[in-house]
Amino acid sequence: MFMLRNVTKYLFGDTSKESIVEIPQGQLYLVRPLSPKGYSELIFKDAAATIRRTGQEYQYQLVVQRAYEEGEEELLAEEDGDDGAAEALSADKDEKTFLLDQSLHFRSEVRDGGEAVFAWRDLSGDPGDLYEFVCDRSVQAPEVGTFEMVAIKCQYERQFRKPQEAATEKDLQQFNFTNQTIPSASALSAPTAEAIDFPTRPKAIEESLVKQTHKDLSSRATKSRSSDKEVTHTTAPPSAMTPKGAEVLAKERAELHLFDFPSGSFMLQDRSVVATVSEVGRWEYWLQITGEEREWLGQPVVADINPVFNFEYLSFIFNHYTEDGSAYSWLLRFADQETEERFQEGLMRALWERLNEIKWTKSTNDERQYVLDAFQDLTMEDAENVANEEADEVEEEVEQDPSDSQQAEEYDSDESADDVITKADDGNANSQLAVGYKHDRSFVVRGSKIGVFKHTPNNDLEFSTNISKVETPGGKLFSPKKVMLHSEDTDMILQNEANPNALYRMDLEYGKVVDEWKIHDDIPVKTFAPEKKFSQMTGEQTFLGLSHNALYRVDPRLSGNKMVESDLKQYTSKNAFSSAATTEKGYIAVASDKGDIRMFDKLGLRAKSQLPALGDNIIGLDVSADGRWVLATCRTFLLLIDTLQKDGKNEGKLGFEKPFAKDSKPQPKRLTLQPSHVAQFHHETKAALSFTPARFNTGVDDKETSIITATGPFIVTWNMKKVLAGRKDPYTIKRYDQEVKADDFKYGSDRNVIVALPNEVNMVAKQSFKKPTRESIAATPRASGRFGSRLRKSDVVNSPY
Repeated sequence: MFMLRNVTKYLFGDTSKESIVEIPQGQLYLVRPLSPKGYSELIFKDAAATIRRTGQEYQYQLVVQRAYEEGEEELLAEEDGDDGAAEALSADKDEKTFLLDQSLHFRSEVRDGGEAVFAWRDLSGDPGDLYEFVCDRSVQAPEVGTFEMVAIKCQYERQFRKPQEAATEKDLQQFNFTNQTIPSASALSAPTAEAIDFPTRPKAIEESLVKQTHKDLSSRATKSRSSDKEVTHTTAPPSAMTPKGAEVLAKERAELHLFDFPSGSFMLQDRSVVATVSEVGRWEYWLQITGEEREWLGQPVVADINPVFNFEYLSFIFNHYTEDGSAYSWLLRFADQETEERFQEGLMRALWERLNEIKWTKSTNDERQYVLDAFQDLTMEDAENVANEEADEVEEEVEQDPSDSQQAEEYDSDESADDVITKADDGNANSQLAVGYKHDRSFVVRGSKIGVFKHTPNNDLEFSTNISKVETPGGKLFSPKKVMLHSEDTDMILQNEANPNALYRMDLEYGKVVDEWKIHDDIPVKTFAPEKKFSQMTGEQTFLGLSHNALYRVDPRLSGNKMVESDLKQYTSKNAFSSAATTEKGYIAVASDKGDIRMFDKLGLRAKSQLPALGDNIIGLDVSADGRWVLATCRTFLLLIDTLQKDGKNEGKLGFEKPFAKDSKPQPKRLTLQPSHVAQFHHETKAALSFTPARFNTGVDDKETSIITATGPFIVTWNMKKVLAGRKDPYTIKRYDQEVKADDFKYGSDRNVIVALPNEVNMVAKQSFKKPTRESIAATPRASGRFGSRLRKSDVVNSPY
């Protein structure tokens, strides 16, 4: 069999593809020969097996994906309706992933009837448990042999951290487990351990497999080698000058890898470098990586490095920006976990001190651990429960032509382009989006105008009308800084930056501002939020207001100033409050520019809980309807926090209801893009990462299953079930040809997203989002040839409501 090792070179050589080799059709079984749980279980009736690159050099995955018959997935989706809760609670329902390692004892067998079977250990199961992939009879012997050889070479690279070309036949022999028998996956009765005896691959079949594979692949290997020479790999830029350091916070030895854009993987640069984090000035810190023969890189420790620690792979991945604006993604791989932990604490100390301008040693041990936990790959504590829940809904990426995406409105093909605004002729751009809960409408703010769009039954947007002048009751035109729908979506509350102590009420029936509400003589309005999460669906008149250091209730029915003095909670210190969100019961979460989060059960009282700051400004906040999850948005990452207390005297209570114990702060989950994706985003757009305020999908009877935000021309949506299960691929993206100004889910569903571009508004299906790859990141959407939601000049300039 090992004569095959030369003919797989072409597979590894084509590094532009994530998938190396695939068996397109088969069945996946879990076989338990010695277990009382049952002998055999069919996992996937129809599936494909693939060996993939992981993005880290010398690391590969065996992936088995469920396949669907035509129309089956759509039928499942229709049965589930818009309820995405099942999707959020299922994990690994349609995919099984295994790190290719020697411990799997991966092997194959071709039985007397010509049926080929792959088998490998279930490392999380009972002794003797095996996964078996039974190939369809249409799969040819050469395909089986090639697949097994690729798996062996992947194990070799992981074991020895060398390219597979360096392997000798003796080296590969240690990964050959064909002498271990494979029990039948469909036995009618469970055999004993002694009775398991099936024939190994016949020698004649193995010889023919070798000859046929050589014949089929030799020409392709030659072609691949010639094309591989033409690839220009990413090279490291010159290192910046190292400033003189006053104190060393961390100094550790590691391997250094650089992300290669053409291949989409990290390439080894130096097997032994020294990574040093040092203080170089007042609240200024520096990361320097030095090899024996050269200085590799030096850069300030700032939030934009986007640090990610992965203890499974003993790696630290981060971004590096040069003076010319280029972005690179680097990986340090440490010898052991203790070394990585020491480096992590030094780097996070530097980042935290820079952002907070407070010495790390002045924070408590619990606060320091909270920060460290947030900056590493973590699986939420209830992931096991999530994985065990059954789910009926299945999500699938759909290749979709950009011109076929759902549009807000189509115009007749003979309509003159002069009748449609395609650029910001009025000097303004769309800036804000308010999605209706009670009535299927969305409102888009554009300067001192507001466009109104109807949600159609087939999930499109249809232009309804335009409010052409937003002006105070005194007739002064203004551009709303923030808007919020109110009172069953019949009113809209608007904020005028020129008048910080007042808010305005627009009557949407008439399309004009009818009231100016003076809040307080001395306390301004920085932002505001609904009394309860779904208050806009009711006639509730009160809502919440925030200044930089105060939280209060606003009641428009009061005479004079509208602040309810008895419900005012004001702090003497400058807390720099930035955003607020409420639950269905009216619990309140308040975030600040400092990065801390307070949780209140009632207005006017002290916060029940306060979570430490990571240092980054929080620019947006959302809370799940039941109060279980808090979602905070920072410029370069999101923070997902589970407020349910798992132990202690307050077990089962939310952080809104009872305070967290000092030594039992919740474990935060930092949601960020992979540094390699960030580097590719920057490579494509030349713009730094900057998220819009993230939101959960929402609905009175719907569970939160998805999270949405945007940065530059990319919309990003996280899948909650994958986040909770610690999956490495929790988000998908959709790219536009312009910057995304605002985005949100359609009310009551996570399947449709409303997007505001500078001059266009669309509703798109979440199915059109794609996994982030080099192709999906780099692909600039083509002009659709349709004007979508762009408004006629007559609509924009002077249209009656």
